[in-house]
Amino acid sequence: MAAPVNPSIACIGVIGKHDNPLHIALFPPHIDAPGANLEFSFILNAALDVFELRARDKNRVDQDLGLLHAIDERLSVWGWETGTGTRFAIVLDMWGRNGVEGTGLGIRDGELKPVSSAPTHSIRRTSQGHGKLTREQAFRALQTAYIRLLQNPFYVPDDHTPLAAAVSRGDGGKITSKKFIREVERIGMTWRSGAAAI
Repeated sequence: MAAPVNPSIACIGVIGKHDNPLHIALFPPHIDAPGANLEFSFILNAALDVFELRARDKNRVDQDLGLLHAIDERLSVWGWETGTGTRFAIVLDMWGRNGVEGTGLGIRDGELKPVSSAPTHSIRRTSQGHGKLTREQAFRALQTAYIRLLQNPFYVPDDHTPLAAAVSRGDGGKITSKKFIREVERIGMTWRSGAAAI
């Protein structure tokens, strides 16, 4: 019998309101895999169609779009849309960080949903010294990191559109803030299925 495996985040994508990728972060074991950047770019691009379908739903209550689609028995894409049209997509790897097929534990409906409005800077230290967000879930933490990026006076969202990139204004649409990139990496590395905190 295969050992139980705890799902982990394989990829986090931040997609602009014009369907342009603003940031894509890969996590182990996919980070060094050949062709992984292209593969996850395709996965995130395919998720855009589901984002569009879900956005048309007038009965939608919150920003959490839930499971967008399952790629196979290993990967699934979950979505969240901000009020400004920016989208966050998280690709979960049901085989975990080791990338070894096992008995996946799966995830419950609310494990990616926000559960509190605690500030992301409230970090508790574990015995190993790794910081974990207290009572914070993946999408809320991503949204908070993005809001902090927007509060930066040197970040101009309009410079991150396809039109700005076409006329050589802006940085081609990619988010280059080191602080934001570090926060996304921290979120992706610390989230675990079933954990009360990330």
